[in-house]
Order: sequence, then structure tokens, then C-alpha cells
Amino acid sequence: MRRISKLTSVAVGVASLALAATACGGTSSEAGSGGGGESGGEAKGLAIAYDIGGKGDQSFNDAAYAGLEKAKKEFGYKTADIEPTEGETDADKVQRLTSLAKQGYNPIVGVGFAYGPAMEEVAKKYPKVSFGIVDSVVEGDNVASLVFAENEASYLAGVAAAKATKTDTVGFVGGVDVPLINKFEAGFEQGVKDTNPKVKVLSQYLTQTAEEGGFSSPDKGKAAAEAQLEKNADVVYQAAGLSGQGVIEAAATAKKWAIGVDSDQYKQEALAKYKKYILTSATKDIGGAVYALAKSVEDGKPLTGTQTFDLKVNGVGLVDSNPEFAKIPGLSDAVTKAKEGIVDGTIKVKTE
Repeated sequence: MRRISKLTSVAVGVASLALAATACGGTSSEAGSGGGGESGGEAKGLAIAYDIGGKGDQSFNDAAYAGLEKAKKEFGYKTADIEPTEGETDADKVQRLTSLAKQGYNPIVGVGFAYGPAMEEVAKKYPKVSFGIVDSVVEGDNVASLVFAENEASYLAGVAAAKATKTDTVGFVGGVDVPLINKFEAGFEQGVKDTNPKVKVLSQYLTQTAEEGGFSSPDKGKAAAEAQLEKNADVVYQAAGLSGQGVIEAAATAKKWAIGVDSDQYKQEALAKYKKYILTSATKDIGGAVYALAKSVEDGKPLTGTQTFDLKVNGVGLVDSNPEFAKIPGLSDAVTKAKEGIVDGTIKVKTE
């Protein structure tokens, strides 16, 4: 069963997002704000449990936090955001999600596919609490799986890279070699090759498992980018969480282009000194998705099932915040044309 949530912009300010969801199948309405909690007292709402890298990654986790902040401001309830621990196990995640449910938070969102096994276990124990998971599909009557068409946004990033390169060599740095990040690479490489088959794509993954620090080690990202820059790459796209900051630093130091991911990294305060060299970012409206779930619970009609955020509904996209984006000959037009092709189905973007 699949329900596609319709976004009106790639931003957290999507006030009517949950209301625009169309359904194939029903939703559970048992979980109201704080439903299933054992604490009573002050009304408690949205809680998020961060992925590796935690708050401050200027990317994936921070986007989720923006959604939490919007919900907190609009609904006026207590929220919580919990950091991961280094080298944690599924049992640790089970304990974290269970603790939030017992305290009365509703909904509870696990930010990242690593929460899959834990969420499947905990959601069954708290059927009146709504759960959400980002970047994974978990079956359950009270679970909303918030997934994105990363390959489509990455295709647009590939188009931009192919237009921006002067050396006909570009790079991709993935945090961990897993199917989710493979989607970023697949879309990026296809976008590059469809735009200019002569452009060479250098690809590298930082680690094989998240436990090895692929998403949380800026030094690894920096080293990988430096290696690609030494091989003549002049545009480097990263899908590496916190590690991506090292990629951006390396590109900026070499005065080459970096392409950000998940949120508009040109606008991130922590990356301000590198912003001149952040050409664009392939975005995922994680904040909008998190907020949509919170609003649906607040409205008494919790979202459940697979919620797909793709280019057609602006759940993913490519930003043009950097003024230099518009100055590169043919870039804007090529991206616009590619987006139209993906939306109307004439361009089929690979996932692996």
C-alpha cells in the first residue's frame, strides 16, 4: 500500500502538507497527542531520535530538527530530540524509542534507516503511538515510512556538475556503501552522462559500515575529496552526512565546486566560509516530512504506510541559492529541462 504526501515546496514551511496526502488504504486515528504515554501532565508531542552524526551535521539531522522546531512553534507542545551514542546497538535504539513512548511523546521519529529493526519492535508494543522512520520502510499500522527519491535530486546534481566542470572530471563521495547511498551515486552518474558522456565520474565510499564513521568523520570526507581533486576533478558531490563537511572544505580550499546534500548547505552558518564554492545542493525535505507526520497526529489522522517524497511533489530538488549557479552557461536551462523530463516520465532515473 502506498500513499504519496504532496509537498508544495522543498522547505520546512509546508503548512498544509499532511492535509494534501492522498491515500491508498486507511490510516489509524487512535493516536492523539501524547497517546500511549504513561507520564501524564504536560502535553508532549513530536520527538526525534537522531542518526549518526547527530544535531549539527548541517545536513540530514539538522533538517529533521528544523521540522521539529516548526511543529513545536505551531502546536505549542513539549518536544524532544535525542542524540545517538557511538557504537550503539539495536538494543540501544529500542531502549531510546521505548523511553520516549513511555514519557508520552507522540509521534516519535527515528531519523535514518538504522532505526528500522528497533522501530518495528517498539511500534508493536505501543499501538496508540504514531512512529515515523526516515529513509526506510517499516511495516506497522502505526508507522509512517518517510522515504525520498534521492536518485532524482542526484540526477539534477549530475546535470549541474556536467555543465559546471571545466576538466571533464567530477567526483562523488558517499559516506557508507549501502543501498540508500547507492541511489545518490546512481542518479548523479546518470545525470552527468546524460548531459555529457565525455565527463568522467570518480566515485568513492568512505566506509562499508556506518559504525566505521562513514557518516560522522569530516577528516575522511576531506581526504577522499582531496584524492579526487588531485585526479583533476573540479566538481565534487557528497552524500556523506557530517563527513560531507570535509568534502566541502577540501573543494573550497582547492577553489573547486562542491555540491551539498539533504539541505541547502550554501545557507548553513557552519559552512559560511566555504559557501562561495558550494555550487548547489541536492535537497530532501526531511523537515517537511517530519512536520507532516506531526501535523497529521495533531489533526487526529496520523499518516501511516509508505510516504514517498519525490521530484513530482517537490519532496526532493536542487537549489540555486548561490548566485554563481545562474552564471554558468546553460546550467539553469539544463536542470529545468531535466526536472521536466523526470516529472513527465520521459527520463527514468536509476536507483543502483
